Amino acid sequence: MIESFESMTVALPETMTDDPDTDYPCISKPASSSKISAVGSSVDLKAIEGAVRTILTAVGEDADRDGLLETPRRVAKMYAEMFCGLQLDPGRHLEVTFQEDYDEIVLVKDIEFTSMCEHHLLPFRGVAHVAYIPNGRVTGLSKLARVVEEVSRRPQVQERMTQTIADLMEERLGSSAVAVVLKAEHTCMSIRGIRKPGSMTVTSSMRGAFRSDPASRAEVISLMNQS
Repeated sequence: MIESFESMTVALPETMTDDPDTDYPCISKPASSSKISAVGSSVDLKAIEGAVRTILTAVGEDADRDGLLETPRRVAKMYAEMFCGLQLDPGRHLEVTFQEDYDEIVLVKDIEFTSMCEHHLLPFRGVAHVAYIPNGRVTGLSKLARVVEEVSRRPQVQERMTQTIADLMEERLGSSAVAVVLKAEHTCMSIRGIRKPGSMTVTSSMRGAFRSDPASRAEVISLMNQS
């Protein structure tokens, strides 16, 4: 009998506060520094601030007017947060496993994420469903959500994000089957260009038995679609 796990969501802050001491996912700011570090790398906040001022001036705004004075700083902090996954190894969360005699589907669904489309640097938001069949060892359910969170914090396309999550699960867990499905709305389609709000993009990556066995594939997709 197949067992499914309750849905789990991960909500990330979508707006930055003005508190300079606020902690953001996977980044830290050393005291008296103009750079935010992310595991050995750094984000040059001052360079981003200068670029934002240039953009504001280029579109005809006055970058020195009261309402825009702090905008470059806020935008720099926002990009540091949104791209903090660039230098991280999300797969490290899957290194801790536990021996368990369980060879059925493990599914964590409705993991909320926000990522940034690399074509227009506009966000796309949605949910991820990730499933695997253990090969003698399982990992903590929260670890799957952490992988999704850190992979999402990069400029990318949804197709690559889907493949990256599946690659990490397949390689680090040694699972006999992996399934990753992402469903998201892209603001590069909803607020500009074709302007079709509500349009959803669905991508999937199936590995192992979920790819080769139609019955296993149908079963995991059915579990993902259950409310």
